[in-house]
Amino acid sequence: MSGEGGGDARGVLQRPAPPADVALRYGAGPEHVADLRLPAEPAGPAQPLVVVVHGGFWRAEYDRRHTGPLAADLAARGYPVAQLEYRRTGQPGGGWPGTFDDVAAGIAALPGLVEAVLPAGRMAPGPPILLGHSAGGHLALWAALRAPAGVRGVLALAPVLDLAEAYRLDLDGGAVAALLGGGPEDVPDLYATADPTRSAAPPVPASIVHGTLDRQVPVEPSRRYAAGATSTDLRFVELPECEHFGVIDPLSRAWPVVLAELHWLAGRSGGIDAASRSR
Repeated sequence: MSGEGGGDARGVLQRPAPPADVALRYGAGPEHVADLRLPAEPAGPAQPLVVVVHGGFWRAEYDRRHTGPLAADLAARGYPVAQLEYRRTGQPGGGWPGTFDDVAAGIAALPGLVEAVLPAGRMAPGPPILLGHSAGGHLALWAALRAPAGVRGVLALAPVLDLAEAYRLDLDGGAVAALLGGGPEDVPDLYATADPTRSAAPPVPASIVHGTLDRQVPVEPSRRYAAGATSTDLRFVELPECEHFGVIDPLSRAWPVVLAELHWLAGRSGGIDAASRSR
Protein backbone atom coordinates (compact mmCIF):
# COMPACT_ATOMS: atom_id res chain seq x y z
CA MET A 1 0.00 0.00 0.00
CA SER A 2 3.00 2.26 0.26
CA GLY A 3 3.02 3.30 -3.38
CA GLU A 4 6.76 2.58 -3.59
CA GLY A 5 8.28 -0.67 -4.64
CA GLY A 6 4.94 -2.32 -5.39
CA GLY A 7 1.37 -2.16 -4.19
CA ASP A 8 -1.36 0.22 -5.17
CA ALA A 9 0.09 3.73 -5.25
CA ARG A 10 -3.42 5.20 -4.97
CA GLY A 11 -4.40 3.13 -1.94
CA VAL A 12 -4.27 6.11 0.38
CA LEU A 13 -7.02 7.79 -1.65
CA GLN A 14 -9.56 5.17 -0.58
CA ARG A 15 -8.20 4.20 2.82
CA PRO A 16 -10.68 5.01 5.59
CA ALA A 17 -9.66 7.31 8.41
CA PRO A 18 -11.28 8.11 11.76
CA PRO A 19 -13.90 10.84 11.40
CA ALA A 20 -12.89 14.40 12.08
CA ASP A 21 -13.59 15.79 15.53
CA VAL A 22 -15.13 19.13 14.58
CA ALA A 23 -16.56 20.66 11.40
CA LEU A 24 -15.64 24.31 10.98
CA ARG A 25 -17.18 26.94 8.67
CA TYR A 26 -15.13 29.81 7.34
CA GLY A 27 -17.75 31.14 4.90
CA ALA A 28 -21.33 30.86 3.72
CA GLY A 29 -20.85 28.54 0.73
CA PRO A 30 -21.19 24.75 0.87
CA GLU A 31 -17.47 24.30 0.20
CA HIS A 32 -16.39 26.81 2.85
CA VAL A 33 -15.66 24.13 5.43
CA ALA A 34 -12.73 22.48 7.16
CA ASP A 35 -12.45 19.26 9.14
CA LEU A 36 -10.59 19.71 12.41
CA ARG A 37 -8.73 16.89 14.09
CA LEU A 38 -7.84 17.54 17.68
CA PRO A 39 -4.24 16.93 18.71
CA ALA A 40 -3.23 14.17 21.07
CA GLU A 41 -2.19 15.42 24.50
CA PRO A 42 1.27 16.86 23.84
CA ALA A 43 4.25 15.30 25.58
CA GLY A 44 6.08 18.61 25.23
CA PRO A 45 5.24 22.10 23.97
CA ALA A 46 2.02 22.50 22.01
CA GLN A 47 2.44 22.31 18.25
CA PRO A 48 1.24 24.83 15.65
CA LEU A 49 -1.89 24.40 13.60
CA VAL A 50 -1.38 22.54 10.33
CA VAL A 51 -3.76 23.56 7.54
CA VAL A 52 -3.93 20.82 4.90
CA VAL A 53 -4.70 22.02 1.36
CA HIS A 54 -5.63 18.95 -0.66
CA GLY A 55 -4.74 18.27 -4.27
CA GLY A 56 -6.64 16.83 -7.21
CA PHE A 57 -5.69 19.29 -9.97
CA TRP A 58 -8.16 21.83 -8.56
CA ARG A 59 -11.05 19.66 -9.83
CA ALA A 60 -14.43 19.06 -8.18
CA GLU A 61 -14.13 15.27 -8.21
CA TYR A 62 -11.34 15.40 -5.63
CA ASP A 63 -12.06 16.70 -2.15
CA ARG A 64 -10.45 16.81 1.28
CA ARG A 65 -11.49 13.30 2.31
CA HIS A 66 -8.44 11.59 0.83
CA THR A 67 -6.19 13.53 3.23
CA GLY A 68 -7.90 11.89 6.21
CA PRO A 69 -5.14 9.31 6.91
CA LEU A 70 -2.49 12.03 6.76
CA ALA A 71 -4.46 14.34 9.04
CA ALA A 72 -5.21 11.59 11.56
CA ASP A 73 -1.55 10.63 11.75
CA LEU A 74 -0.43 14.20 12.37
CA ALA A 75 -3.09 14.74 15.03
CA ALA A 76 -1.93 11.59 16.82
CA ARG A 77 1.54 13.18 16.91
CA GLY A 78 0.23 16.27 18.67
CA TYR A 79 -0.57 18.63 15.81
CA PRO A 80 -3.98 20.28 15.51
CA VAL A 81 -4.92 19.67 11.87
CA ALA A 82 -7.56 21.40 9.73
CA GLN A 83 -8.37 19.92 6.33
CA LEU A 84 -9.42 22.91 4.24
CA GLU A 85 -12.05 22.61 1.52
CA TYR A 86 -12.50 25.13 -1.29
CA ARG A 87 -14.43 25.61 -4.52
CA ARG A 88 -12.91 23.72 -7.42
CA THR A 89 -13.25 23.68 -11.18
CA GLY A 90 -16.48 22.03 -12.26
CA GLN A 91 -18.35 23.74 -9.40
CA PRO A 92 -20.06 27.15 -9.33
CA GLY A 93 -17.42 29.73 -8.51
CA GLY A 94 -14.50 27.33 -8.92
CA GLY A 95 -11.36 28.32 -10.79
CA TRP A 96 -9.99 31.84 -10.92
CA PRO A 97 -10.64 33.73 -8.69
CA GLY A 98 -12.98 31.69 -6.47
CA THR A 99 -10.58 28.83 -5.72
CA PHE A 100 -7.87 31.27 -4.72
CA ASP A 101 -10.23 33.49 -2.72
CA ASP A 102 -11.46 30.48 -0.74
CA VAL A 103 -7.97 29.25 0.12
CA ALA A 104 -6.90 32.72 1.25
CA ALA A 105 -10.06 33.21 3.33
CA GLY A 106 -9.84 29.79 4.92
CA ILE A 107 -6.20 30.18 5.91
CA ALA A 108 -6.93 33.58 7.44
CA ALA A 109 -9.96 32.39 9.40
CA LEU A 110 -8.92 28.96 10.63
CA PRO A 111 -6.47 29.89 13.42
CA GLY A 112 -9.19 31.83 15.23
CA LEU A 113 -11.84 29.20 14.58
CA VAL A 114 -9.58 26.42 15.87
CA GLU A 115 -8.48 28.39 18.91
CA ALA A 116 -12.13 28.84 19.87
CA VAL A 117 -12.76 25.09 20.12
CA LEU A 118 -9.41 23.78 21.35
CA PRO A 119 -8.69 23.48 25.07
CA ALA A 120 -6.26 26.12 26.28
CA GLY A 121 -2.63 25.28 25.71
CA ARG A 122 -3.25 22.66 23.00
CA MET A 123 -2.07 24.81 20.08
CA ALA A 124 1.08 26.89 19.74
CA PRO A 125 0.33 30.59 19.23
CA GLY A 126 0.93 32.18 15.88
CA PRO A 127 0.03 31.47 12.26
CA PRO A 128 -0.39 27.97 10.81
CA ILE A 129 1.88 25.76 8.78
CA LEU A 130 0.41 25.09 5.34
CA LEU A 131 0.75 21.52 4.10
CA GLY A 132 -0.30 21.22 0.47
CA HIS A 133 -0.17 18.27 -1.89
CA SER A 134 -0.07 18.50 -5.69
CA ALA A 135 -2.45 21.33 -6.68
CA GLY A 136 -2.73 22.05 -2.97
CA GLY A 137 1.04 22.53 -2.84
CA HIS A 138 0.71 25.16 -5.55
CA LEU A 139 -2.07 26.89 -3.60
CA ALA A 140 -0.11 26.77 -0.34
CA LEU A 141 2.94 28.43 -1.91
CA TRP A 142 0.72 31.00 -3.61
CA ALA A 143 -0.99 31.79 -0.28
CA ALA A 144 2.35 32.25 1.47
CA LEU A 145 3.42 34.75 -1.18
CA ARG A 146 0.11 36.59 -0.96
CA ALA A 147 -0.03 36.97 2.83
CA PRO A 148 3.22 35.82 4.45
CA ALA A 149 2.36 37.35 7.83
CA GLY A 150 -0.44 34.78 8.15
CA VAL A 151 1.76 31.76 7.43
CA ARG A 152 4.37 30.11 9.68
CA GLY A 153 5.78 27.93 6.91
CA VAL A 154 4.89 25.81 3.88
CA LEU A 155 5.36 22.11 3.28
CA ALA A 156 4.66 21.56 -0.43
CA LEU A 157 4.40 17.87 -1.35
CA ALA A 158 4.74 17.12 -5.07
CA PRO A 159 3.45 20.62 -5.91
CA VAL A 160 2.26 21.71 -9.34
CA LEU A 161 4.81 24.40 -10.14
CA ASP A 162 5.37 26.41 -13.32
CA LEU A 163 1.78 26.65 -14.49
CA ALA A 164 2.77 27.56 -18.04
CA GLU A 165 4.74 24.33 -18.38
CA ALA A 166 1.96 22.37 -16.69
CA TYR A 167 -0.38 23.79 -19.34
CA ARG A 168 1.99 22.79 -22.16
CA LEU A 169 2.31 19.29 -20.69
CA ASP A 170 -1.49 19.14 -20.48
CA LEU A 171 -1.36 17.78 -16.94
CA ASP A 172 -4.57 15.92 -16.07
CA GLY A 173 -6.09 16.79 -19.43
CA GLY A 174 -6.34 20.57 -19.32
CA ALA A 175 -6.38 21.14 -15.56
CA VAL A 176 -4.49 24.44 -15.66
CA ALA A 177 -6.62 25.84 -18.48
CA ALA A 178 -9.73 24.94 -16.50
CA LEU A 179 -8.32 26.71 -13.44
CA LEU A 180 -7.30 29.94 -15.16
CA GLY A 181 -9.61 30.04 -18.16
CA GLY A 182 -7.03 29.50 -20.88
CA GLY A 183 -3.35 29.17 -21.70
CA PRO A 184 -0.44 31.54 -21.04
CA GLU A 185 -1.06 33.39 -24.30
CA ASP A 186 -4.77 33.79 -23.54
CA VAL A 187 -4.55 35.09 -19.96
CA PRO A 188 -0.91 36.05 -19.35
CA ASP A 189 -1.73 38.29 -16.40
CA LEU A 190 -3.40 35.43 -14.54
CA TYR A 191 -0.41 33.17 -15.05
CA ALA A 192 1.84 35.92 -13.68
CA THR A 193 -0.43 36.34 -10.66
CA ALA A 194 -1.26 32.71 -9.90
CA ASP A 195 2.11 31.05 -10.46
CA PRO A 196 4.52 31.04 -7.48
CA THR A 197 7.47 30.37 -9.78
CA ARG A 198 7.05 33.87 -11.25
CA SER A 199 8.10 35.33 -7.88
CA ALA A 200 10.92 34.87 -5.42
CA ALA A 201 10.52 32.15 -2.84
CA PRO A 202 8.02 32.97 -0.08
CA PRO A 203 9.50 35.02 2.77
CA VAL A 204 8.67 32.22 5.21
CA PRO A 205 10.40 28.86 5.77
CA ALA A 206 9.36 26.40 3.08
CA SER A 207 10.14 22.83 2.16
CA ILE A 208 9.35 21.07 -1.11
CA VAL A 209 9.29 17.26 -1.10
CA HIS A 210 8.97 15.52 -4.47
CA GLY A 211 9.44 11.96 -5.68
CA THR A 212 11.48 11.07 -8.73
CA LEU A 213 8.89 8.54 -9.93
CA ASP A 214 6.02 11.02 -9.92
CA ARG A 215 3.99 10.52 -13.10
CA GLN A 216 1.14 12.89 -12.26
CA VAL A 217 3.34 15.95 -11.52
CA PRO A 218 6.90 15.83 -12.91
CA VAL A 219 9.69 16.63 -10.48
CA GLU A 220 11.68 18.89 -12.86
CA PRO A 221 9.82 22.16 -12.12
CA SER A 222 10.39 21.64 -8.40
CA ARG A 223 14.09 21.08 -9.07
CA ARG A 224 14.35 24.27 -11.10
CA TYR A 225 12.42 26.31 -8.58
CA ALA A 226 14.63 25.17 -5.71
CA ALA A 227 17.84 25.60 -7.72
CA GLY A 228 16.93 29.17 -8.60
CA ALA A 229 15.89 30.20 -5.11
CA THR A 230 18.21 32.42 -3.10
CA SER A 231 16.42 31.97 0.22
CA THR A 232 18.24 29.87 2.82
CA ASP A 233 14.81 29.05 4.27
CA LEU A 234 13.77 27.02 1.22
CA ARG A 235 14.61 23.33 1.33
CA PHE A 236 14.14 20.82 -1.46
CA VAL A 237 14.02 17.09 -0.74
CA GLU A 238 14.05 14.75 -3.71
CA LEU A 239 12.93 11.22 -2.91
CA PRO A 240 14.23 8.41 -5.13
CA GLU A 241 11.67 5.73 -5.97
CA CYS A 242 8.75 7.70 -4.58
CA GLU A 243 5.70 8.44 -6.70
CA HIS A 244 2.95 11.02 -6.39
CA PHE A 245 0.95 9.57 -3.51
CA GLY A 246 3.73 8.24 -1.30
CA VAL A 247 4.31 11.72 0.12
CA ILE A 248 0.80 11.78 1.64
CA ASP A 249 0.69 8.16 2.76
CA PRO A 250 1.54 7.54 6.44
CA LEU A 251 2.34 3.92 5.54
CA SER A 252 4.94 4.83 2.92
CA ARG A 253 8.71 4.92 3.20
CA ALA A 254 8.51 8.62 2.34
CA TRP A 255 6.46 9.51 5.39
CA PRO A 256 9.33 9.82 7.93
CA VAL A 257 10.96 12.37 5.63
CA VAL A 258 7.72 14.34 5.34
CA LEU A 259 7.43 14.32 9.14
CA ALA A 260 11.01 15.53 9.52
CA GLU A 261 10.34 18.49 7.28
CA LEU A 262 7.15 19.32 9.17
CA HIS A 263 9.03 19.19 12.47
CA TRP A 264 11.63 21.56 11.03
CA LEU A 265 8.92 24.00 10.04
CA ALA A 266 7.37 23.73 13.48
CA GLY A 267 10.63 24.93 14.97
CA ARG A 268 11.97 21.64 16.22
CA SER A 269 15.62 20.67 15.97
CA GLY A 270 16.42 18.07 13.38
CA GLY A 271 15.04 17.59 9.92
CA ILE A 272 16.87 15.43 7.43
CA ASP A 273 20.62 15.65 7.07
CA ALA A 274 22.34 17.45 4.22
CA ALA A 275 23.41 14.23 2.52
CA SER A 276 19.80 13.28 1.85
CA ARG A 277 18.74 16.74 0.76
CA SER A 278 18.92 17.97 -2.84
CA ARG A 279 19.21 21.65 -3.68
